[in-house]
Amino acid sequence: MVTDSALLLHLQTEVLEAVARGETIASIAELLCRRAEAMAPGAICSILAIDGAGRVQPLAAPSLPPEFSAALVDLPIGPQTGSCGTAAYTKQPVMVTDIDNDPLWADYRALAQPLGLRACWSSPICDKNGQTVATFAFYYRTCRGPNVVERDIVQTCLHLCALAIDHDKVRARSERLAYFDVLTGLPNRGHFDELLADAVSHKAPFGLLLIDIDHLKVVNDTVGHVVGDLMIRTLAERIAGAHSSLVACRLGGDEFAVLVPACGTETCLHDAATTIIEAAAGLIHADGQAIDPHITLGGALFGADGEDGGSLRQNADFALYHAKEIRRGGFVRFTPDLRTSMLERARMVRDVDLALNENRILAHYQPVVRLDTAEIVGVEALARMRMPDGRIASAGEFHAAFADPRIAWQLTGQIMNQVARDVRQWLDDGIDFQHVGINVTSGDFLRGDLEQRIVDTFGAARVPLHHIALEVNEAVFMGGIDQVPKTVSALRERGVLVALDDFGTGFASLTHLLSFPVDVIKIDKSFVDRIGSDAASSTIVGCIIEVARKLDMKIVAEGIEAADQVQALAELGCKLGQGFLFSRPSSAEDTTSLLTTFAQKRVPLRQASKLSA
Repeated sequence: MVTDSALLLHLQTEVLEAVARGETIASIAELLCRRAEAMAPGAICSILAIDGAGRVQPLAAPSLPPEFSAALVDLPIGPQTGSCGTAAYTKQPVMVTDIDNDPLWADYRALAQPLGLRACWSSPICDKNGQTVATFAFYYRTCRGPNVVERDIVQTCLHLCALAIDHDKVRARSERLAYFDVLTGLPNRGHFDELLADAVSHKAPFGLLLIDIDHLKVVNDTVGHVVGDLMIRTLAERIAGAHSSLVACRLGGDEFAVLVPACGTETCLHDAATTIIEAAAGLIHADGQAIDPHITLGGALFGADGEDGGSLRQNADFALYHAKEIRRGGFVRFTPDLRTSMLERARMVRDVDLALNENRILAHYQPVVRLDTAEIVGVEALARMRMPDGRIASAGEFHAAFADPRIAWQLTGQIMNQVARDVRQWLDDGIDFQHVGINVTSGDFLRGDLEQRIVDTFGAARVPLHHIALEVNEAVFMGGIDQVPKTVSALRERGVLVALDDFGTGFASLTHLLSFPVDVIKIDKSFVDRIGSDAASSTIVGCIIEVARKLDMKIVAEGIEAADQVQALAELGCKLGQGFLFSRPSSAEDTTSLLTTFAQKRVPLRQASKLSA
């Protein structure tokens, strides 16, 4: 005959093996109940979990009907909540030998009586911190308490149950760390990969949205990472809560992904994106700061835009990249032409990156001249790239690479270094030189160090900053980057001229000049091409010139290629221009010759502002 101690030892081995196999806590709890009932005939076993909110969550009660356990779900523990709820609350065993008459069961005996339950002995199970995590109970169909054997069984079961629950918590914690983002609680990149693969395997329609938080780095740099993390958490909650059908994941940093089930049309994908954008809107308040967050989305449809997870994700990423360029704060769906343009851009980025490393990026210069005398009052530095075969490529051939912030930042640095050396040489040669324009991109502003780079670069070359003109085009001017007005203002205070380039091609208007003051407005070539022959263009240019004059700003007409354009511009009051009519962009050596011969004499550029407005 098998002894009680042998049975308990066998139970211990069996449970520990189940734990080692990684079986669920529910299955281990049911195993314990069944083995305990087999060793204690007449006893009915129940194991209840107690969650962090102090509420009952049934784990196992194989000999009781499901309705009994269902009635206990989310029951708050307390001093008068039956045997188990009271034991969990007091952290002490509770023995009720007469359920029909015991006050602890006053509100619950209607559950027990129809089942013939007359007594209940419940024991709490506590974790290492002393918090109740479960209860283990024996019910009896007679009014009695446990015998000696039953006490030994329960003692062993309490120990095994505590081990199993602790192991389950460790496993759950490890799984959460492996599959969920710590900051937001959303599925992480690894979990997303599995969810995406699973969605693809079912071959059913679905959409994929990739999301970037706009200007998160600005928030981190200006008000700190604590506020930045709050922004991430808040947007994660808003994105995940946009609709119950959406599956949101955090890929890391400012990147999120959302799976849109049962989505097979562009309209469906667009509607999901709109829902998320609307849900994400709204100020976030932290440490006295009010942040107005924005997100940008790119999307793709399974099947139409990719038949496997890799291509679908890449195409959604292409769409997101494009959205950040042309529709920041909005949504773009993938189209095949985006792949072509993105791959071409990637090739350009590689080519420019290699040219930067091999010092094949050159500064060429195009003069800015007085239209009445053809004297050179300044030059604009333009990036050129010497190809491996020696050919000089214009910026238009690799301009798409500037969309990469790292490339743009590095290229601007190399151009500034060359300009600093060239200007220093012109000054040393005694050339009466006024200024050089340097083009900057959004990538230069995003780093937040443009002011210091300019100060350091030209300071090291002993070039006074009044010789420098910062050229900012409309796309950067209207791009919503917080550092632009702040940096521009700081540089103007240091003596740097600021020119608004390509004016009239984008969304900037004359009213914006009130909040974004500049020294120079450069009228885009598209207006100059039609000057004299198109009344509307002439009127617009005339209005710009007149407003700029009253604001004490200078006007430079770009892209002048014919003498009649010079005459028409002069009649409208424009005094400065540049274009192929005067000179194509040329090397530093050729520009030196031009400056030596044609540089404006004796009239400092700032003093000439009224003359050249």
